[in-house]
Amino acid sequence: MSRNAEIRRTTGETDIFVRLELDGSGKAAIDTGIPFLDHMLNLFARHGFFDLEIKAKGDIEVDYHHTMEDLGIVLGQAIVKAAGDKKGIRRYGNFLLPMDETLVMIALDLSGRAGLYYDVTPPAPMIKDIDARLFYEFFQALCTNAGLNMHIRMICSGEVHHLFEAVFKGFAKALDQATYVDPRVEGVLSTKGSL
Repeated sequence: MSRNAEIRRTTGETDIFVRLELDGSGKAAIDTGIPFLDHMLNLFARHGFFDLEIKAKGDIEVDYHHTMEDLGIVLGQAIVKAAGDKKGIRRYGNFLLPMDETLVMIALDLSGRAGLYYDVTPPAPMIKDIDARLFYEFFQALCTNAGLNMHIRMICSGEVHHLFEAVFKGFAKALDQATYVDPRVEGVLSTKGSL
């Protein structure tokens, strides 16, 4: 069974296409117009073994906010669509990821109940020309649209690039765990019988 999704969202501010294959090999073709974000999403695909294609056009001459938030919306929708009825998946994932001096914890639940618990204090306010606070907006939109309960916690960090690299790699590893089809799981992993 192929677990993939294609989502397109067009507004007056952005035009975003995402194709996601959960059972991929880590291949990525990413073009958001924001090079650092492209780098982070390439890491996400590679370390989660997801095949990911993203084409995004946004009003980046104004600000990166609309593109990053709307991309979170579309990627979140693609995750929940690709996961389908969630039968057989492990549901939960967590990862403690070191990146040199940085250590980040990601824990998530594909429960259908959205929530982002974000305890990240970037060691610098900017990454080149990106306001580091925009990553909160990206993950907030993603969690809301994926029905994903996720904790992102910075344990320690000294360099802002390393921090967000650890966040995206840790997110990839945790999501790969959560979406993994475990033959021991009958139906969905919930005593309620549904997620």
